[in-house]
Amino acid sequence: MLHVVIMAGGSGTRFWPSSRVKMPKQLLNLTGDRTMIQQTWDRCQGFAQPSQMWVVTNMLQASEIKAQLPLLPESQILVEPVGRNTAPCLALAALHLLHADPEAIMLSTPSDQVITQTELFSQSIRAGLELIEADDSRFALFGIKPTYPATGFGYIEEGEPLNAHSSKVKSFKEKPDLSTAQRYLDDGHYSWNSGIFMWKAKAILEALKQYEPSIIDDLEKLKPHLGQPTYQHQLES
Repeated sequence: MLHVVIMAGGSGTRFWPSSRVKMPKQLLNLTGDRTMIQQTWDRCQGFAQPSQMWVVTNMLQASEIKAQLPLLPESQILVEPVGRNTAPCLALAALHLLHADPEAIMLSTPSDQVITQTELFSQSIRAGLELIEADDSRFALFGIKPTYPATGFGYIEEGEPLNAHSSKVKSFKEKPDLSTAQRYLDDGHYSWNSGIFMWKAKAILEALKQYEPSIIDDLEKLKPHLGQPTYQHQLES
């Protein structure tokens, strides 16, 4: 079963003063009638029910997320004990997903993206799901074809094609200088890294155990709280 994990723990410092610690950009209405996290929720409804939706956040934002997403079960608002960037965030979510569904396929997405081509987005998610179902050891990443030489994004270098819509990843490139970004654009085999990923929950935990075992060691302390409303647990603590 496909589960959607919305990463919503950011502090939104680049949008200050509109974005504040307790109300960062993902909780604000910046581009339409709905906040950014609500728009993320809306576009994922085509392939996930509320029982398959999860949000990873921090203690300061958990109550507002519950208010903005009333259909989200409380036990699926996951509060990080300490903010430690993307890998621990995804590991925490994978641990909870694996407890709920041993065969869970995990789609992780930022909470603060503007995606107007929702049908193309849905098609891409379905294509990624086909890749994972064909080989559950795969990690699928979603790239965006660059339209200008951006220096603020990471890039994915495309390798051998898998099918008409997907390729193997040859390499990752961190935020380049302008001349390098222009070279990537001219080459035609580079995509912006969207920060949207798909994999089996058990596969990402196995990879982290191999390459970042300290993250898995830290997760062991959280196992007694699996299946509980983690933001309530944090409040009580």
